[in-house]
Amino acid sequence: VQPVESGGGSVQAGGSLKLSCTASRLLSGVPFDGYVWGWFRQAPGKEREAVSCISRHGDSTYYTDSVKGRFTISRDNAQNTLYLQMSDLKPEDTARYYCATVNAYFAGQYCYPSPDSWGQGTQVTVSS
Repeated sequence: VQPVESGGGSVQAGGSLKLSCTASRLLSGVPFDGYVWGWFRQAPGKEREAVSCISRHGDSTYYTDSVKGRFTISRDNAQNTLYLQMSDLKPEDTARYYCATVNAYFAGQYCYPSPDSWGQGTQVTVSS
């Protein structure tokens, strides 16, 4: 079973949304807390980009510059769930958001997703 994202929607600029990602049973058989996890997004006509990632035990994170101070990533390993609290949303945040496991991560520096770990995503639309 691949991860399942939820919590997207349509909001006006300045609004907030909280995304959730549940991954109770991964194809790899590795438990949820065995991975660094991340949120990624893809807007129409653009490449998928890393938004935020979090270490296995939540003690380090990565944020892309455009969301720093507005988005907060967290995880609940007991519930096999990853979260992304998004505040002060802007029209440029409009995209489909995906959670995925991460296979290259350096806190504060970079975060790259594992191949073939994508769920269906959840759409976030921010109007001005």
